[in-house]
Amino acid sequence: MTFSEFKTSLTQDTPPTQLSPELQALWYDGKGDWRQSHEIAQEKNTPNYCWIHAYLHRKEGDQLNANYWYQRAGRKMPKATLEQEWESIVQELL
Repeated sequence: MTFSEFKTSLTQDTPPTQLSPELQALWYDGKGDWRQSHEIAQEKNTPNYCWIHAYLHRKEGDQLNANYWYQRAGRKMPKATLEQEWESIVQELL
């Protein structure tokens, strides 16, 4: 799946079946469902899950919690916009 196809899939009611759980979390966030995205992101503590979890808390405005999860992911909080970070995560995980 390309990034363009991923973005187009946001017009659907459910995520494409071939998406990994991490991409499903980002799909739900792209649909504006922060809660469902967060539910998925907190299921595991792998670097990618932690990165998504960090991004979601940054989006929420909880910088302290976001920093904790960025550290768990082995990353630093980016200076990019939230939209740019979302796109970067999606593209890296595709």
